[in-house]
Amino acid sequence: MHELKPLSPEAVDGALAKAERYRLLNEPAEAESICLDVLEVDPGHQAALKILSLALSDQITREREAFQEALSAAARLDDEYDRLYFTGIAWERRAKARHEEGGHGASEVVSDWISRAMDSFARAEAVRPTGNDDALLRWNTCVRFLQRHPRYTEVEQDWGEPLMLE
Repeated sequence: MHELKPLSPEAVDGALAKAERYRLLNEPAEAESICLDVLEVDPGHQAALKILSLALSDQITREREAFQEALSAAARLDDEYDRLYFTGIAWERRAKARHEEGGHGASEVVSDWISRAMDSFARAEAVRPTGNDDALLRWNTCVRFLQRHPRYTEVEQDWGEPLMLE
């Protein structure tokens, strides 16, 4: 089995620039790999965690575990705004991936997941830095998604009575 080769600390900035380019080229697995290399050198590197969270959420449609890993990366961010914002992105992308998949039960799930995204964005808005309206932009994207797909706003989540099991 081949072993991973460690990234030198001096190469971190250049590696992160490459990771961002790979994301823009729709190659999120490559961006993820680079971020993991950076995090081996500096486990708390905030930019690497942000790019990693985005790269993982880019893969939600293809990789089953990508959503949980994106949430885990977001949870490691130091700043409360960043944690909320990147968590919201993961939920939003998960909801939209499930929307694309369709099928039985999609309405309830998409409705719940888009609501979770919007809740994260609303909470991020409350603690956002001055001049940073990114959470508002994401909120508006979710609202427009719901306007295009009103069936998700019409869902009543009735989970019924709890089961009384012995």
